[in-house]
Amino acid sequence: MTIPKGSNVALTASAVRVELGRRSGPGVPDVDASALLLASGKVRSDADFVFYNQPEHASGAVRHEGRSTSGGAVTDTLFVDLARVEPAIERVVLAASADGGTFGQVPGLHIRVVDATDATELARYDSADATRETAFVLGELYRRQGAWKFRAVGQGYDSGLEGLATDYGITVDEPQHAPPTARPTKVTLTKAAPAVSLAKQGGTSGALRVNLNWQVRKQLRGRGLDLDLCALYELADGSKGVVQALGNAFGALHQPPYIQLDADDRSGSLATGENLTINLDHTEAFRRILVFVTIYEGARSFADLHATVTLQPAQGAPIDFSLDECTVPSPVCALALLTNSGGDLTVRREARYLVPDRGVSPQRTVDRAYGWGMNWTRGRK
Repeated sequence: MTIPKGSNVALTASAVRVELGRRSGPGVPDVDASALLLASGKVRSDADFVFYNQPEHASGAVRHEGRSTSGGAVTDTLFVDLARVEPAIERVVLAASADGGTFGQVPGLHIRVVDATDATELARYDSADATRETAFVLGELYRRQGAWKFRAVGQGYDSGLEGLATDYGITVDEPQHAPPTARPTKVTLTKAAPAVSLAKQGGTSGALRVNLNWQVRKQLRGRGLDLDLCALYELADGSKGVVQALGNAFGALHQPPYIQLDADDRSGSLATGENLTINLDHTEAFRRILVFVTIYEGARSFADLHATVTLQPAQGAPIDFSLDECTVPSPVCALALLTNSGGDLTVRREARYLVPDRGVSPQRTVDRAYGWGMNWTRGRK
């Protein structure tokens, strides 16, 4: 149901997804969605600001679910569990900021509120009067007599995210145009917030270091534990391959595939572990990269192992996550999927344990699960 600016609609759903959409194209600035949880018209602290670098509110009621692209349409999604919003919170402001331009340059700007259960559209507002604004409040969710409503707001700020944030009580860093102080020094990916943009972390160039380290929960019999960090890649020109110690396919950093495995480590120590390096100076060459780990020897499955993955760009905040407990007989785990979206690599936590069919290698198993479509032969170290 499309509604005009200033109007409102009652919400019957207990949880909603808020989709901020627009069209991409040459000269169109990047747009980021955010949510501000207000009590008496202000945030209580910077923790009440939910955005790409602080993707989930401590209450669990609001989270930034990332970005999707289909054709020329780009959508950022916020999830709001209305039933879990703290009683002190009266409004959830739904905002956006433009990076490198104004909202007058953003075609097809709109906001949709859909039922989180069945995706039924509850309300839609299309913005048609933006000009020089660099931040925009598109709508808000608010309480009225114990029930929730959505209002189409359409209020712009030509002072950018700083002006919007200051209005709602968020502390802003100096110098001007710096992001709010809510930006953390480390990003931890979770099931609830599994994805993050590398560009938003400052990871646009230089070396991206992917480190895997692990601990053994109980003593294993036989030879030492040997985990292998690997990467399947698909480049923009359609070429595909794997970087791994098996078969001495260590890759290359300054020529295709621009991915290199440093060494084959058996200690799993925090200082070394296994490391892959990805050359972000050639981001345009990547279509997708799947980082995964296999057990080469020393254990039959990831049960009784604890592993942590850290992605450290040359500039910007590190991204890390731990693997969940393994409850299946799995010798291979998909760790993270990096996907090129408009020149920006999005990192998505997979943490997915796979169980090969009898006689099928771990590498082929990962290939099948993610549809890489490669031909495999036996390899040895």
